[in-house]
Amino acid sequence: MNFLINLDKAVVFYGSAFALKVGRRFGDLGVEMLGASAPIHLLLKAPGTPASSTASQCRSYERHWTPAHLDFVVDDIDSAVRKAVSADAQLEGPVAVHAWGKLALMADPFGHGFCFVQFLGRGYDEIAG
Repeated sequence: MNFLINLDKAVVFYGSAFALKVGRRFGDLGVEMLGASAPIHLLLKAPGTPASSTASQCRSYERHWTPAHLDFVVDDIDSAVRKAVSADAQLEGPVAVHAWGKLALMADPFGHGFCFVQFLGRGYDEIAG
């Protein structure tokens, strides 16, 4: 899988998979996507560049989980998975069913992980102590 982000391909994927529209462009390095409850910014950050001015680590786009992980709460997980897969996402295993709901582990065409969550019953309150 190509882990480098092609911004135009990212716009097509996130537009198709999540029904988002381009709001503004930030030159060749970013796009604001609208249609969710908050704007989402797709920013092009080249591999091998520093992650920040204070970090020695450079960006690497191998498949990984990060501290900021996206979960998209949906009403119909099967429909959301089909729509994302048709836009080139990958379903990374069968949809799991838990007491609180259903979970689909996904990766966008660039290898970034995200999940679809469909709450059942009382949602996370089913497992709250």
